Amino acid sequence: MNGQINWDNLRTAALAVRQRAWAPYSKFQVGAALSAGGNIFIGCNVENVSYPVGMCAERSAIAAMVSAGFVQPDALVVAAGPLITPCGMCRQALYEFSPTLPVLLVSADTGEQKETTLQALLPGAFQVDP
Repeated sequence: MNGQINWDNLRTAALAVRQRAWAPYSKFQVGAALSAGGNIFIGCNVENVSYPVGMCAERSAIAAMVSAGFVQPDALVVAAGPLITPCGMCRQALYEFSPTLPVLLVSADTGEQKETTLQALLPGAFQVDP
């Protein structure tokens, strides 16, 4: 993993934003913190009674990053109660911006952490040559 990544700040941000998740149906809160250009962009899951209308924490963080004018993330932290990986939709969305993205998974329940990469989480990503 990149030694220049401030995992502590990203982990703190992901755990904090997780507490703001809107999860009245599943009660499953997820927070994500994405670094890009020296900035931290956060996102949490936002559920909706019409399930497909909801937003995952990772894609919420991507939207914040892009809205701020950045498109090259350096690292991602995903925090949930148990240790989880991003869903397939989020993996593919992240791949668009950084196929080699370093990822840290954090359990808010146990404190367990696991470092990985987007490549390891999404081998054979969908690609179309422009």
